[in-house]
Amino acid sequence: MISSRGSGPDLGARVGSVSLPNPVMTASGTAGHGAELGAFFDLGEIGAVVVKSLAPEPCPGNAPPRLVEVPGGMLNSVGLQGPGVEAWMESELPGLLAGGARVVASIWGNTVEAYAKAAAMLAGAPPEVVAVEVNVSCPNLEDRRRMFAHSPSATAEAVAASAACRRPRWAKLSPNVTDVTEIGAAALSAGAEALTLVNTVMGLAIETETRRPALGGGGGGISGPAIRPVAVRAVYDCRAAFPDAAIVGVGGVTRGVDAVELMMAGANAVQVGTATFADPRAPARVLAELRTWCQRHGVQRIDELIGAAHG
Repeated sequence: MISSRGSGPDLGARVGSVSLPNPVMTASGTAGHGAELGAFFDLGEIGAVVVKSLAPEPCPGNAPPRLVEVPGGMLNSVGLQGPGVEAWMESELPGLLAGGARVVASIWGNTVEAYAKAAAMLAGAPPEVVAVEVNVSCPNLEDRRRMFAHSPSATAEAVAASAACRRPRWAKLSPNVTDVTEIGAAALSAGAEALTLVNTVMGLAIETETRRPALGGGGGGISGPAIRPVAVRAVYDCRAAFPDAAIVGVGGVTRGVDAVELMMAGANAVQVGTATFADPRAPARVLAELRTWCQRHGVQRIDELIGAAHG
């Protein structure tokens, strides 16, 4: 493992074949393409920057408004807006590399062929792009009720098609299923090195004055502290089902102790997302709080926490 900076506990983390200096990353889609956070902390300080999901071609996203605050977090319907892989590599990636970031690219598509194309376009990316997160919890064939991550076979097809990236693949799964372990098994069997658990929970907010949905896209995804128990459960269940698999926990991490909880459930690493809207320094702060927690509790290596809740 790569040793964490400074003295104290060894926070070096490993997600499948990917070694990181510590287990704290950003979450896809919550800080632009990540370089923006470089104004608030050293991007090389955290484990990795996970960028906003990219399709092969530019995507305009959904109609505004796209965000609305809800109790315990927010509801979003951004619609996976992005410049496409080629433009991202030309315009956005250099800023991340200049900031010293380790990068996890995220891809999505409406079809299996789109996943394959986006992945192939990343094959020539520099080595600082250490992994590709295959976001299967996005619309399938433009029907928001049908996501790749709602079907074991569709998930497997998308993950397998993404092998063209020539990098470790992490499958980002949806919590909006009956049994996430069934989907996780399909992703792992198709070549995913890790499961990223979880994406947003489907929700809807109504603007009572107008009697219409508050978001321009209608429904959206709930993120923030309200969904942390959902993420903890998904991580816990998948760790029990797949003792040797790599797992990345994401959902409602705003404090170091939240990261500890997800790791005790079975996560090898965590992602910080919605918290950055209120505090752009949140990923670095969570990392500092995690280090302090380990020091206070006599934890010498971060591995001591992984799956601790399973006895």
